[in-house]
Amino acid sequence: MAADGYTGKVLRVDLTNEKISTEPLNKEWAKQYVGGKGLGAKYLFEELKPGTDPLSPDNILSVWTGPLVGTLVPLTSRYVIVTKSPLTGTFLDSYAGGFFGPEIKYSGFDGLIITGKAPKPVYLWLDDGKAEIRDAKNIWGKDTYATEEIVRKETGQKMARVASIGPAGEHVGLISSVTNDLTRNAGRGGTGAVFGSKNLKAIAAKGSLGVEVPDMDGLLKMAKEMIRTDVVDNPDHAGMITDGTPILVEMSNDAGILPTRNWNDGTFDGHEGINSEAIKSRVFVRKRACFDCALACGTWAKVRRGIFKDSASEGPEYETLGLCGSNCGIKDVEAVVKFVEECDREGLDSISTGNAVAMAMELYEKGVLSKDDFGGLDMRFGNAEAYVKMPAMIARRQNIGALLADGTKRAAQKIGKGAEEMVVAVKGMEYPAYDPRGSIGMALAYATSDRGACHLRAWPVANDAYGSQDPWNPEGKAATCVEDQTRTSIKWSFIFCDFYGVSFPNMAKYYSAVTGNPSSEEHLRSLGRRIWNLTRAFNVREGFARKDDTLPEKMAKSPLRSGKTQGKSVSKESFEMMLSEYYSLWGWDSDGKPTKETLETVGLGDIVPRLSYLR
Repeated sequence: MAADGYTGKVLRVDLTNEKISTEPLNKEWAKQYVGGKGLGAKYLFEELKPGTDPLSPDNILSVWTGPLVGTLVPLTSRYVIVTKSPLTGTFLDSYAGGFFGPEIKYSGFDGLIITGKAPKPVYLWLDDGKAEIRDAKNIWGKDTYATEEIVRKETGQKMARVASIGPAGEHVGLISSVTNDLTRNAGRGGTGAVFGSKNLKAIAAKGSLGVEVPDMDGLLKMAKEMIRTDVVDNPDHAGMITDGTPILVEMSNDAGILPTRNWNDGTFDGHEGINSEAIKSRVFVRKRACFDCALACGTWAKVRRGIFKDSASEGPEYETLGLCGSNCGIKDVEAVVKFVEECDREGLDSISTGNAVAMAMELYEKGVLSKDDFGGLDMRFGNAEAYVKMPAMIARRQNIGALLADGTKRAAQKIGKGAEEMVVAVKGMEYPAYDPRGSIGMALAYATSDRGACHLRAWPVANDAYGSQDPWNPEGKAATCVEDQTRTSIKWSFIFCDFYGVSFPNMAKYYSAVTGNPSSEEHLRSLGRRIWNLTRAFNVREGFARKDDTLPEKMAKSPLRSGKTQGKSVSKESFEMMLSEYYSLWGWDSDGKPTKETLETVGLGDIVPRLSYLR
């Protein structure tokens, strides 16, 4: 093992032929793409045949760490699943924290590349450089909680870390997730469906091989100093340490961008029942942290009384409170805790699930759907007793859940009767919990994200709805998105925590200390530009272009009803203006396709001959 933060090994698993092999990590690619998102994107672009069905055995499913994962560098415990998304058809990178990522590294691997389809349900077991495919008959059909418990008993390792799918993934639901450490989810884009399509129930790991760096004493000193100055004593992180992301409920409600009753409003009359104070006073048990985390923004919550007594989950985080709370008209944090627990157990992306349930509620109230569609449930907005039964119905494709399991876009197309106008998604992926009618830059951020609507590529809402900029002025929003997308492309390649606003200079320091390779802000910016252009090229190769970088009809045609954003919508003219400026800033043509000159400039000249639009 070289002293550069990498294990130097990649595990290959052919499920169809039940073959396992180990190969050296491509170190040249590692220098050019770092790890995580970047390295996963490179392997996917090079090895996946264009036009591959995401649910076919030919799709590539890979799991990656980064060079900082498993070291002393704070807030780097995450891992990423990279594949072609069955929900959107785009490049997909989906992340989760906890302890699973470092355990993959300690098991001896920088990444796993999984192909084919097992003839029967299996799980993958990793243990100190060794790997085996095991029969999953005892865990197939189990929820994720039971799966973790059974796998630990079978392996004899009480501290084994397990990432698994629940019934949602087994039923190949396109909004299914992969869950590790009970409550951590690689949730977006249908990762669970890819697992399920391959008859892969879980990946479990236990390792003790460690990670080597050039100067351990120097890294320890640097890590201690940066934990103090950049995390603990950083005023920007104070709210995360005390409250976590639920502090955004009040901020969003005040700004008029809190999704409410299927995106029909930006303020919620029951917001005080789902905000951070409600969590702290009614369901808070203790704080939780991922591996090697100085922020500890997580919260373990448990319902103490009422019909949902003893329900427990981590969080709920802001995205869940907004989309599974206010967007469904739910005023009680206890009901949200129960809903989140059900999503975790069933293996569902809570962002997409909250959107799907909210759309179904609106269709029910408008008479498009009836009680019969919900197995007799009264699905009015705010009916908590009925709403908490929806995750299981969706995961197991029961009643209307058979349609909602594949996301709002596909469900609406099959339901018809105006349902298409209620969908709030891009490329089939549902919106996160920031309404662009009160932050026009978020409309562009969602539209141009490489995996479908996403707030983790660019977050202009911080500068406008939460900041001092005009949230309805499109000027400058394209530049903000380009800057954020450049930074997050490299951030997700290292892989840093979502909630750590790490700067380019600090990333360069860590990279140099761990790998021994000199770095700088400009070096990392160049890598970020390369990675973003690579994932865009992947999507263009799969048929995506300007026509897919869209604004949902609801954002343009349905003004918000109350609060600071009352009467506001996103004009298509402003949106298209931002989009054109955005393409220009990236050096793409008017259809959103990277030009030959741009690809060569960012170091992707080698892929030009393989892009048909450039021939």
